[in-house]
Amino acid sequence: MDNNEAKNEEKNVIEYKQCHINNVFRSEEQLFFSQTNSEGLFSLHELLRVTSDLAVEDYNQRGMSREYLKEKGFAILVSRLAFRFHKMPVENQKVEVVTWEEKPEPLQLARNYRIYEKGGKELLVSGKSYWLVCDLKSRRLIPTSRFNLREPSTEVSDMDCLKPGKIGESENMELWDSRKIRYSDLDTNGHTTNSRYGAFIEDAIPAEYRKRVPVDFRINYSKEAMLDSQLDIYGKIEEEGKKLRIVGKTTEGCSFEAELYY
Repeated sequence: MDNNEAKNEEKNVIEYKQCHINNVFRSEEQLFFSQTNSEGLFSLHELLRVTSDLAVEDYNQRGMSREYLKEKGFAILVSRLAFRFHKMPVENQKVEVVTWEEKPEPLQLARNYRIYEKGGKELLVSGKSYWLVCDLKSRRLIPTSRFNLREPSTEVSDMDCLKPGKIGESENMELWDSRKIRYSDLDTNGHTTNSRYGAFIEDAIPAEYRKRVPVDFRINYSKEAMLDSQLDIYGKIEEEGKKLRIVGKTTEGCSFEAELYY
């Protein structure tokens, strides 16, 4: 290979970087074909997967891998999330995903997200999440003050999205879908991984909403769905068609609650 060929190859190399700057974790990504829906838009389940994975990797690069947390007797479980779509990311788009911890609440860790167009300043998605800390020995939730493996953040940001609050169930909800929890839905904790619920929602919503782009999305995880459980998904169209409320239930009770605003 001569020098000109080498230079041409260098021009074709695209680098995706990850770094921590002032306790903010930044990761450059490309959204691939498999991460988008039939309209070429970033799918809900991939949004949940990417943001959850980045939260785990943030801790991992700060010396708090899942294995380390387990050794110390902790498990951290996502509880509630809310996202606002300023401009829905699309297939093949290069983005920068930014995440950082906020000042924790007494019983929940807080984490924020922003997704920008890579190389630009355009904000595509903003979001906030709450996480629960579990004592592995007692299998009970514990106050965040007892999670003492790092110095907690004192920052509080004004995020441009809904607060991940309680959603609840509406009256007269209709059965929109039923499905069985399969092996491929599980994570290493032995229950349905949080991103799969995004796919369950996408499959359950009425056909006329599948091609519409939501403005806001919220989801609460109430009770884990286990292998071979039947998940019945109920829904209701509210506020003159501008809001969908979705609730998933197993025989053990409510598994998740979600809202989509249009």
